[in-house]
Amino acid sequence: MHTLPLWFLILSLLLPRISLVIAYFQHLTGFSLSGWVPPALAILISRALILILVFQDRGFGVWLLLHAIAITYTYLSAGSGSKR
Repeated sequence: MHTLPLWFLILSLLLPRISLVIAYFQHLTGFSLSGWVPPALAILISRALILILVFQDRGFGVWLLLHAIAITYTYLSAGSGSKR
């Protein structure tokens, strides 16, 4: 059964930190921790948490592939800053 809504899957491709915080406050993530620990982790390692959530919800599929491409592109392009 798919519990992650479509808005979360699309928004997390573009704005992962904001989508994780919104999902946490709407109780969509299923984190067993309470307090401010899950939102703090969502800020630090947001793309990895989204990959885990998508895999737990949908398994291997198109959405996992799209998010894996997004995380790869994000981390590879972050290291190639402007060089003079």
